[in-house]
Amino acid sequence: MQTLLWIIAATALNSLMGLAGIVSLRMRPEALDRFVKVFVAFSAGVLIGGAFFHLLIESLDMLSPNLTFLTAVIGFLLFFVFEEYLHWHLCEECEIHPYSYLMIVGDTLHNMIDGLVIAAAFMVSVPLGVVTTLMVLGHELPQELGVFSILVSGGIEKRKAVFYSFLAQCSCILGGIIGFIFMGKITLLSVFLLPLAAGGFIYIAASDLIPSMHKTEGFGKVASFVWLCAGIGFMIAAKAVFGA
Repeated sequence: MQTLLWIIAATALNSLMGLAGIVSLRMRPEALDRFVKVFVAFSAGVLIGGAFFHLLIESLDMLSPNLTFLTAVIGFLLFFVFEEYLHWHLCEECEIHPYSYLMIVGDTLHNMIDGLVIAAAFMVSVPLGVVTTLMVLGHELPQELGVFSILVSGGIEKRKAVFYSFLAQCSCILGGIIGFIFMGKITLLSVFLLPLAAGGFIYIAASDLIPSMHKTEGFGKVASFVWLCAGIGFMIAAKAVFGA
């Protein structure tokens, strides 16, 4: 029961990321742009550091190296397929109006999987669940700001866009509860979800977040690299503190 409470608390916290669009209601566009650039770089570091220093290391204690890295590669490829064919992430070249509704559906499915991953991590250990939650939060804020932007550009009023985004984000709680119920009976599933998630997080960092860092110019490139390293360092420090 205590594990379930941890899962619900973590997924509820993640659900609050669906309210990210609220900051844009009062923030100037230039300030919001600077904030997102910093957070994207830091988030990329969090995902890379977390995948290599937490999820994969933990997976190696339960699976062989070959099976661990094969599963991580499968996770990497699965996230590519999801993004390429189901449009789970921001895509600037998509049709705007229909894509705004597809984004809500896709984001709901994506958040349910985040809930499954968080549940799997907490069922291994509480410290691993905490760092996995931090990794999920690290990429959710910039992504949810992107989702909000797409909904607004598709013609949805700002306040409604915040509500729809938050509603989709709450599916993470459902995913966490489902994960707890079924992975409590099928422990093997939680073992494979960790390297799968690691591969997915590496994909998000490498294909979505880091490419956006290349768009910065001048001192911004140096700052982005510093924040990237800070994100990796943060997860290494978390490894030392939490021990998982």
